[in-house]
Amino acid sequence: MEDIDYPAERGLDKSVIANLAACEWIRTQQNLLITGPTGAGKTWLACAFGNQACRRGLSSLYFRLSRLLEELKVARGDGSYGKRLTQIGKVDLLILDDLGLNPIGQTERSDLLEILDDRVTRATVITSQLPIDHWHTYLNDPTLADAILDRAISGIACVRTVTFLPC
Repeated sequence: MEDIDYPAERGLDKSVIANLAACEWIRTQQNLLITGPTGAGKTWLACAFGNQACRRGLSSLYFRLSRLLEELKVARGDGSYGKRLTQIGKVDLLILDDLGLNPIGQTERSDLLEILDDRVTRATVITSQLPIDHWHTYLNDPTLADAILDRAISGIACVRTVTFLPC
């Protein structure tokens, strides 16, 4: 956290980041959504929050969303799907990086919903190049998109959003 750059053009509010660095949002099961263009540092910032969580005695797990969804596809085949979802559901902070980077199919949408369903009492960070108001269209299934967004955004007591521009 101490290595974050705060130039004005980046759009990061030092007091917001300091507040988030205290990790209280993780302890109170709130989500953090980080959006911005390629090169803005979304992944780096998300991982900094994961590192900070570990420093504060909390567990943290990072996945590029596309790789996690592929891993779950394999887990369905080898019978470890339920066990893997349980493991992911128990971590204090789950970081899902790059929502919207790759097309998402029906199975992947269902898996994403399962992940978020299991995390209603845990914190999740989601990073995306897509503005949040484009997520519903990206998910391309009105029913599942509503459910996923409910859990990621409105189904949680509070959602913090950090949007910034590259340095």
